[in-house]
Amino acid sequence: MQLIQTIIAFLVALGSLVTIHEFGHYLAARLCGVKVLRFSVGMGRVVFSRRFGKDQTEWAISMLPLGGYVKMLDVREQGADQISAEDLPREFCRQSVWKRIIIVAAGPVANFLLAIALYAGLFLHGIPEPIAKIRVPSVNSTAYHAGLRHGDLILSINGKPIHSWGDAQWELMQRALAKDKVAELVVERSKDLSNTDALNGQLDEHVDRVVDLPLEELTAKDLESDFLSKLGFSLARPPAVLGMIIDGGRAQAAGLQEGDVILAIDHVPVLDGLAFTELVNASPDKPLQLHVFRRQQEFDVIATPESELANGKKVGRLKVQMMLVPEMTVVQSGLSDALLKAGQKTWDTSMMSLSMLGKMVVGEVSIKNVTGPLTIADYAGKTSRSGLISYLSFMALISISLGVMNLLPIPVLDGGHLLYYSLEVLTGKPVSARFGEIAQRAGLALLMTIMAVAFFNDIVRLMS
Repeated sequence: MQLIQTIIAFLVALGSLVTIHEFGHYLAARLCGVKVLRFSVGMGRVVFSRRFGKDQTEWAISMLPLGGYVKMLDVREQGADQISAEDLPREFCRQSVWKRIIIVAAGPVANFLLAIALYAGLFLHGIPEPIAKIRVPSVNSTAYHAGLRHGDLILSINGKPIHSWGDAQWELMQRALAKDKVAELVVERSKDLSNTDALNGQLDEHVDRVVDLPLEELTAKDLESDFLSKLGFSLARPPAVLGMIIDGGRAQAAGLQEGDVILAIDHVPVLDGLAFTELVNASPDKPLQLHVFRRQQEFDVIATPESELANGKKVGRLKVQMMLVPEMTVVQSGLSDALLKAGQKTWDTSMMSLSMLGKMVVGEVSIKNVTGPLTIADYAGKTSRSGLISYLSFMALISISLGVMNLLPIPVLDGGHLLYYSLEVLTGKPVSARFGEIAQRAGLALLMTIMAVAFFNDIVRLMS
């Protein structure tokens, strides 16, 4: 069932985005007075079509669902002798260079506008995201030496307000890509209270602090993965509060109860539920002294995790559920703010995509980051299973990627045609047919190479 859902989610996403892209070309062509012969969703042989309108434009569904196209009246395809004198003024090549630029650019622009519309709708509705509270497990980390502490809540980065963990990740990546040496973080920190005082419900007092976080040690390769872990921090997790105790497990045998809070293991304070889980997993058949808080009392118990085999390795299990879901917030905006934020996010994502592509060209970022349809399909399935908000966010991101990709100055893509027309604007004459033919072949070869690399990376990623 998951495979079927993945295929459907992929086809719906790609089909919608390609249709919007081609509709941008179609609408611009109609507005510029060019006759449109066919609008096809899909490539290859037409399996269904109907004709509508004064021009009897053919609206078609073609066999291959990957792609689509708009076929306009074009002397290069139909031949001048096949076009009536009445239709010649509406032929594509007879339009001014500025009209041709508008028609070609309208496809990518449609993708960017779709992304803005999707993001704006999501911001209006409200997006649940983890709050920007950080986890600093090591006193030897860059984050700790800079002054960050476990539980700090990031309020702003370089003066930009931070509303969620996603905002914090994004802004720090932007600063790292811009090669900033330091990022200025304003964080909210609770005044030091003991674990017992905090759990007894004493009023937290907060103070704002400014922390200069060094980014110099981050490389372009670090940005390809979890770069925050190299700086020594990650997303904060809830305290080590035990959930349901499973019958017959070692937790039940030790007398642990649901709601117990684990303050320390073997006299070492427990940072949070994740630290507790990791330590238990690393201690099969090893007795652990747990310091427990229960109903205003603290006491010690001995629990020995049961040894189980997982992925060929022995791990410890106490058979107790742990709450590891981070504290969440809902990022929501009014209409004007939603549109502004959506436009900014679309712009920032586009610029970051171009920056990463540029770094791939000069070798600063690995070409392993080039992904193809298999990876896109995988993420389509995963986000569709996560919910509508995740799926629409995924569609917005892919729509931006499609717009950016099509604007690259590669012949056979929209960006290649825009390059031709820009040269025509500068020189006052169109590029020669011979030059165009050679460039098309070179562009097609380059595009096929990129697709081969993408497919190879997809297969390696899925197999690993």
